[in-house]
Amino acid sequence: MVKGVKIVMVIAIMAVVGFWLYQRLPAQYNPFAPLSIDDPPTPITRYKLRQMVNDPQACFALLQQARARGQINFRKSADTQGNCPLTGAVRVLDFGSVALSSSFLASCSLALSSTMFIHQRAVPLAQSEMGSKLTRINHLGSFACRNIYNREGARRSEHATADALDISGFSFANQQQISVLKDWRSTGKGSEYLHRVFENGCSFYGNALGPEYNAAHANHFHMGMRGYGLCR
Repeated sequence: MVKGVKIVMVIAIMAVVGFWLYQRLPAQYNPFAPLSIDDPPTPITRYKLRQMVNDPQACFALLQQARARGQINFRKSADTQGNCPLTGAVRVLDFGSVALSSSFLASCSLALSSTMFIHQRAVPLAQSEMGSKLTRINHLGSFACRNIYNREGARRSEHATADALDISGFSFANQQQISVLKDWRSTGKGSEYLHRVFENGCSFYGNALGPEYNAAHANHFHMGMRGYGLCR
């Protein structure tokens, strides 16, 4: 009997603490609050983004909110079978005022993370670092049914599930264009923008791999959903 009472008391205390957290903590630090597309990047936000994989309806609802606000344009992609099946993927057409070099396939969580990253970080950094509006993101693709580095026997790449986007460069309203390959190790505003964008991107994705990681990433930023904050 005493043991049962103690268990009830512990549950009651946990419920009270949980309610207090829900009411008082800012959403980005509150594990009980639903994810918002306006939440700044924190470990809790990253955790919630990862959980979108297990809650496709909630993820799609957030994408629809972002579309209504003009932050992303997309269309649903049909589910596919085969060696690299895709379920619940979308084709991203643009990020509102930010065009793309081409549309790309993305898991819902990748599309959502990318929307938050671009509008919370890439767009405002363009104004502060480049003195101009970000108009286009150049990329090398997202979905590719292959193993990591195309190695036989290796595990599947994040690209095999449309969970990674390879960003290669940026264009701005004042006609400036910068690329990871040419400007990462240069000097000036372009290099500073690339470094700041990459560093800020780490907080929105499970992993972010750039030119400092290895030669295979010399010309792009690999922004993927696996992991919890690898940034190299």
